[in-house]
Amino acid sequence: MNTSTSPLPSVDEKPTYVREMFSDTARRYDLMNRLMTVGQDQRWRRMVIEACNLPPNGRLLDVATGTADIALEAIKQHPDITVFGSDFTREMMLVGQMKDTDERIPFIEADAMQLPFPADSFDAACSGFLMRNVTDIAATFAEQKRVVKAGGRVVCLEITRPATPVWRDLFHLYFHKFVPRVTAWFSSNKSAYDYLPASTLAFPRPPELKAIMKAVGISNIRYRTLMLGTIAIHVGEA
Repeated sequence: MNTSTSPLPSVDEKPTYVREMFSDTARRYDLMNRLMTVGQDQRWRRMVIEACNLPPNGRLLDVATGTADIALEAIKQHPDITVFGSDFTREMMLVGQMKDTDERIPFIEADAMQLPFPADSFDAACSGFLMRNVTDIAATFAEQKRVVKAGGRVVCLEITRPATPVWRDLFHLYFHKFVPRVTAWFSSNKSAYDYLPASTLAFPRPPELKAIMKAVGISNIRYRTLMLGTIAIHVGEA
């Protein structure tokens, strides 16, 4: 447990903290997302799969698949593809398995910074709301680049902070007032109420995240922001 006054766990504590937090909220995670995003998270996941630019019979890795919303959206858009879902929180994947009624998705328990796949295994890798929760963003992107074939896509969906002062102030109010209250309905972990807003404020803004992707060798990187600059989708090539 983090004994400091910061709502963020230390680097050493973070993996255990994050796993316990998501284990605790797994069965209520989808509903929590719908409420906090006013249902827009489903549209963003559709955009992630479109950005993956998957070929016929392609192979996709959904890193930190969680309850498998992105992986299931990929199958919906491309019924002929193979999708793997990896996550290091088993309880989240168990919820995803219940939703995968056709048993199309192999679920693999794995650390996003040590993916158990050979190099050049996939046509694309994507993640949704993963990067705030890892201890090394660059290493996580480097692993996705490693397992994706040359020219394949690496796509990242994340929360970000608006640049415009007015929206930035509203964003701050939303994440420090509304989000903790919503989280409190779904989690018995009291410190989790403060983790989401704190992790978002500490997260790199879109230009900085683009620079991290570039530093690990991902190329042709572009991004777009949504929902008044509070959401960013980054797309690059391995």
